Amino acid sequence: MGSANIIKGLRESTGMNRREFSQHTGIPVRTLEDWEAARRTPPEYIPRLLAYQLKYEELMRKNEEICTEEEGNDDKAY
Repeated sequence: MGSANIIKGLRESTGMNRREFSQHTGIPVRTLEDWEAARRTPPEYIPRLLAYQLKYEELMRKNEEICTEEEGNDDKAY
C-alpha cells in the first residue's frame, strides 16, 4: 500500500475531511491533497508519525473514559 493510500486511510478513519485533518495535524490542506492524489510523496516517516499520533490520541480518549467511569463508580460506593 502506497503512502497516498495510507494517509487517506488514516484521515478517513478519523471521520475528518481534509480541512479538519489539516487543522488537527498542522499539515497544509494543499499538501494533504497532493499526498492523497500521489502528486507528491511525503517523507517516509510521515505516515508512521500520523498513525502514531492518531493511535496515541485514541488511547488517551479511552483512558480518559475509563478514568471518568471509575470516578462515577467511586461516587456510587459511598
